Amino acid sequence: MDFLLECIGFPPATDLAALAERIRREGETVALRGPGGEHLRVPLAGGLEVRLDREPGAPHDSIWPYYEVPRRLRVAVESLQGVPDSPYDVLLRGRANPPLPEDPWREANGDEYPFATYLCDARRLPRGLARGHVLAVSVSGFALDVTYVGPNEGVRDPYLGGEPGGATLLPLAGTDQPGGCMELSLVVRGIRHLENPLTGEPITLVETDAPGRPLDLFLSRWQLAASGLEAPRAGWRVEGAFLFTGRASGGLPARPARA
Repeated sequence: MDFLLECIGFPPATDLAALAERIRREGETVALRGPGGEHLRVPLAGGLEVRLDREPGAPHDSIWPYYEVPRRLRVAVESLQGVPDSPYDVLLRGRANPPLPEDPWREANGDEYPFATYLCDARRLPRGLARGHVLAVSVSGFALDVTYVGPNEGVRDPYLGGEPGGATLLPLAGTDQPGGCMELSLVVRGIRHLENPLTGEPITLVETDAPGRPLDLFLSRWQLAASGLEAPRAGWRVEGAFLFTGRASGGLPARPARA
């Protein structure tokens, strides 16, 4: 996930070993990770963090971006899958914005879509969570590959389909594709500018007009430059593949009372 760090202001030439040592010196322990191994965070700006994980016996550190999203997205669970090399993460697949109970109009509004994300607080989730159970999750997307940034009426990825003015979100499919990743085509609602205090590099937080609830995305300015793409603007469209991560922020079953 090293290249995802570009999305939060770490240049491609960042010395990852030096960054790992800095996180160890300055980092705080991350709740709901562990008890084994190292699980540390360094806050950056506006809810952004850089995190380090290293499991017992692992040959290398895992350094990755994290954003504490203020809003919630309702997702009806289709499956929860453990991550073999990261026991405190879980891959959630489901349906975003499922119809509310006894509200038939929600389905007709077209807000529901398939969704996939990693959740970093697997320890909070009970085993055997029923299919269809609705979780509230706070998640954001980090760019894997951006294919288009430009006017809303511009070229669209034919794979995504959909209407030119609308939104399309599809999980990446296939055994050779990484989990928790979405192919999407969304219109930009607004831009928020941040700065990485460790590098002094700018960070662009893109709020997109997804069905039901906006989704926050982070793009690498270095990848955009290499692909000849401009920085996103409000009213423009963003298309590409994004990896989603976050946490369960609600909808958890009540734990049985202790005797």
